[in-house]
Amino acid sequence: MPWPFTHRRLATCVVVLLAVGVFIKQGGAERDGHYGASQQGHTNNWAVLVDTSRFWFNYRHPANTLAVYRSVKRMGIPDSNIILMLADDMACNPRNVFPGRVFASDAHKIDLYGTDVEVDYRGYEVTVENFLRVLTGRHDGDTPRSKRLLSDTNSNIFIYMSGHGGDEFIKFQDSEELSALDISEALSHMYQQKRYNEIFFMVDTCQAATLHRRITSPNVLAVGGSLLGENAYSYRVDSEIGLSLSDRFTYYTLDFFERQSKEKSGTIAHLNSSYQFSQIQSHPGWRTDLFDRPLDQVPLTDFFGFATHVQLTHIPKDFLVDLD
Repeated sequence: MPWPFTHRRLATCVVVLLAVGVFIKQGGAERDGHYGASQQGHTNNWAVLVDTSRFWFNYRHPANTLAVYRSVKRMGIPDSNIILMLADDMACNPRNVFPGRVFASDAHKIDLYGTDVEVDYRGYEVTVENFLRVLTGRHDGDTPRSKRLLSDTNSNIFIYMSGHGGDEFIKFQDSEELSALDISEALSHMYQQKRYNEIFFMVDTCQAATLHRRITSPNVLAVGGSLLGENAYSYRVDSEIGLSLSDRFTYYTLDFFERQSKEKSGTIAHLNSSYQFSQIQSHPGWRTDLFDRPLDQVPLTDFFGFATHVQLTHIPKDFLVDLD
């Protein structure tokens, strides 16, 4: 008895699949037909989340980053598309009255350091050099895939940083600094090497908005939690842990995120309008001049979602040929 799946039938299947032209799109549903030119090439989302601070008294910075990590995963980006960098391990600090756990709220309901946390760079691996290598892709040959940002020209990338900073710099490990010019040059390299479609760059530190001042690369949207001359303020002190568990800008950003879902989310404009000086005690500073879409036409899912969409192309009946 002949094998039922002949070469002719296989060829027919190949022709059909090619003709159908299945188009898979990750990153959120189309909203009212509005897409900027850069958005038309968007197929995948990535996140680079960085805590730059060590030491127990900086508990809130890794907690900020882990809380953002949780929200990013909840909204749809898998660990395979997240680079998580934590400069210190608060869960294992001997001063932690909740061993093995990290919280961003004094209610202590959500352990941010659960069993499904995948830290890609930890401790002294979190350096300016390694951060820039992640962005630019300039790794040593033996660097594993899990430590690489494997983005491409169709990738939307969310970059979040939390730590101590000042006018056009953010500290790493209290021993070195990343400058606004370093960031600008790294993003320029990414653009030249076609490593992104759009970038959303968010920083929570003192004078955070100065960090995006030097950026010149297209399709970059940026926000810092405070303007030049402004401090970033912590949010309530936890009486049991004895420290603040979050910074105000990140706390209220995540409060907005928690009210969103994969199926229904607001826009970046909604996020912007949610910030109130009375809550965060600083003024978020935005860079929108490099971005080609109005913020009210940028759903959060364009950077945080991982929805898959299939578009089928109509095939004329006379296109299919019976090869038997």
